[in-house]
Amino acid sequence: MLTTILYNFGIYAYMLGVLVASIFNRKARLMVKGHLSTFRRLKEEVDPKAQYIWFHAASLGEFEQGRPLIERYRREYPQYKILLTFFSPSGYEVRKNYDGADIVCYLPFDTPGNVLSFFSLIHPVALFLIKYEFWCNFLVGCDHEGIPVYSISSIFRPEKIFFRWYGKSYASTLRRRITHFFVQDQQSADLLRSVDIINNVTIVGDTRFDRVLDIRKQAKDLPLIEQFRGKNMTFVAGSSWGPDEDLIIPYFNNHPDLKLILAPHVIDEEHLRQIENKLHRSSLRYTEVQNGNADVKDADCLIINCFGLLSSIYRYADIAYVGGGFGVGIHNVPEAAVYGVPVLIGPNNQGFREAQDLLKLGGCFEITDQAVFNASVDRLVTEDKYRLRRGAVGRRYIESNAGAADTIFGKVGVDFHR
Repeated sequence: MLTTILYNFGIYAYMLGVLVASIFNRKARLMVKGHLSTFRRLKEEVDPKAQYIWFHAASLGEFEQGRPLIERYRREYPQYKILLTFFSPSGYEVRKNYDGADIVCYLPFDTPGNVLSFFSLIHPVALFLIKYEFWCNFLVGCDHEGIPVYSISSIFRPEKIFFRWYGKSYASTLRRRITHFFVQDQQSADLLRSVDIINNVTIVGDTRFDRVLDIRKQAKDLPLIEQFRGKNMTFVAGSSWGPDEDLIIPYFNNHPDLKLILAPHVIDEEHLRQIENKLHRSSLRYTEVQNGNADVKDADCLIINCFGLLSSIYRYADIAYVGGGFGVGIHNVPEAAVYGVPVLIGPNNQGFREAQDLLKLGGCFEITDQAVFNASVDRLVTEDKYRLRRGAVGRRYIESNAGAADTIFGKVGVDFHR
């Protein structure tokens, strides 16, 4: 009882914090605006005669992990509608028009009142939680409503609250409310076993691998990128941040035979100008070329100042760099590795299993400073066989680890049918 009170107090405190932050922070404002519209949208858009399968993703990365399963259900069981909820604006704002779902909205804050209101408007036949985010009141609500809950691509670490002495009640919530866990690795299964979650756990791997293989099959032909690349050695830096660019750009400035495609994580005008000021060689923004205002062949560096292209651009890389490793954590390594490209990443990669595996296998390189970056790229640029061999390691790793979505779909199917 005390734990529930403290949990609910924490949720209300978080809501207040977001509301205050919205005065100063654009992301918080988007969240508040989105939450205010959720119940109105559900009232307007829910078909009371339809059965909904509910998928929840914290943000964009988790959505991409769940996407193979979403689209599998969409394709093979079209009689069900899809509800997709996000917690973060960085997921919702990018995918709010995703046509693989019938309704896309924010997940209401996890208060008892919101949970009651949510289930009064929609009664899903099943919930798939992608990777993590176990909201206690919603899990209790699902249990009361008889809604099975499947945790997919979930990964657990010892430092999580469920495995601490003060987290026993949260572990109990998982044990009692989750129908089945489809986890990524043995460590996650072992940790769940340590809190007596044993019989409803299956190790299936990460659906992210299925997703990047789908992306590779559907990769767009980009004539402008082909023209820019020509026959030159091309370095693609994806989802880069300032500290990443501070390593990449000095090397590029001093190597005139190398072409650079830079797709920064933040594409506001201030950051784009910062990049351009660091460059000592010719550069163009992708939209300038796309609009016919410049000739792509005139540039040594092409700055991708729009979204939606990066996953296809990696196919044109000889060497790839995936950003974020000098900040909160690296972005999507498999998205580049699937093309058979050696991948460089920053040091904050411990929480990413695929990066850790590729580092051990030799398909990925950890960069800690300028000297390590220079030495790593020098060898990849000058030794063709070495570069191709390292890239092939990543491609084989992705292909051999695919199949999680098929396993989950085969095991769950429509067991939840009513």
